[in-house]
Amino acid sequence: MISYVTVGADDMAAAKQFYTAFLPALDYGLEEGPEGLSFALPVEQGKKPVFPDFYVKPTFDGRPASAGNGAMVAFEARNQRQVRDLHAAALAAGGSDEGQPGFRADYGAHFYVSYLRDPQGNKIALYSSDPTEPGRDG
Repeated sequence: MISYVTVGADDMAAAKQFYTAFLPALDYGLEEGPEGLSFALPVEQGKKPVFPDFYVKPTFDGRPASAGNGAMVAFEARNQRQVRDLHAAALAAGGSDEGQPGFRADYGAHFYVSYLRDPQGNKIALYSSDPTEPGRDG
């Protein structure tokens, strides 16, 4: 199980604007501190945490943050409409488009996805794979 994912950011205000445009809609809460931004799903009393957490932090070595070539973090949306809405919100919050919402020929018939870059260049996917919604071929 993946416990957490961390991406680096040089401009924490820009990162906060970008990630708070869509992560709260996916039920992630935000805690801010001198170490950066920490997003986590709610924990019901007496239950274990739901992973993964997502962290946006300055680099530990003080050098500029950079996006990994081939690295991507994907967040599951509730449905196709939410993928579209959150993609638009993330673009309005400083992200850049890497792939408009839609189906991709290389994936399953119900895999509906969009791709973005955060202000630092980290690649983000927002997807839904709900078999009760219309699929690529229908």
